[in-house]
Amino acid sequence: MEPTFGQNIKLLRKRRSRTQDDIALALNLKRSTLSGYENGVAEPGIEALLALAKYFKISVDTLLSVDLSVLRDSELYQLEHGNDIFVNGGNLRVLTTTVDSNNKENIEIINQKASAGYRTGFADPEYIKVLPTFQLPFLSADRKYRTFQITGDSMLPIPDKSFVTGEFVQNWDMIRDHQAYIILTLNDGIMFKVTENRLKTEGRLMLHSLNPLYESYSVDLNDLREVWRFVHYISSELPEPNLPVNQMAGALAALQNEVAGIKAKMATQGKLFDDDSK
Repeated sequence: MEPTFGQNIKLLRKRRSRTQDDIALALNLKRSTLSGYENGVAEPGIEALLALAKYFKISVDTLLSVDLSVLRDSELYQLEHGNDIFVNGGNLRVLTTTVDSNNKENIEIINQKASAGYRTGFADPEYIKVLPTFQLPFLSADRKYRTFQITGDSMLPIPDKSFVTGEFVQNWDMIRDHQAYIILTLNDGIMFKVTENRLKTEGRLMLHSLNPLYESYSVDLNDLREVWRFVHYISSELPEPNLPVNQMAGALAALQNEVAGIKAKMATQGKLFDDDSK
């Protein structure tokens, strides 16, 4: 049996904060037997293998042939929540990235034209390496960032065609309610929204716009591909003014002009009346 199997069992056990005694008791095994599986000195029979796969809710094929230690937390999260390549045909991917000549992480730019291709090319090294890149010295060198150009007015006052930068979110449990994220989905591509995390309870994210004219909607866990926490945006346009105040000012100016017009008309009519009475 592949050495990966024992490492996978140990990794999954620790992610659940379980001891060897906990797992052994749950599966009616001896602790020394489970320890032997993890250390690669013993191999489970078919029944034990199926029991372990069922306990961790991961397919036997994945336990035997996929090195889970190379996956990011976000990918492990998907795996543990049903997005298993051997079960539903999905894809497990490590984040594809680029570095500069000093081996520092680049910030890749996905502009409006590149957005459509990113939906399918986000995990393709050949696609990622030709994207334009830049550096922002005030961002942490220990984290991964990417910049996306947004379109539309659903996130006003952030203007249309702004470039929004996000920090890669590995653990989707860390997606916080009422914060903005750049979301990549299989069906709808790139979206920039304020989120409500219902992954644990309902297996979905609720997405909200800043612009109240747009209705909220949900995205299923299996449709998610990447999540980036909003950090900042760059735009050549000034944000729109406060619309209610602006509208009130306009209405007041129009009312003042109307009153002035009425007064002028009354003054003219009064003058004509005075002339006729002479």
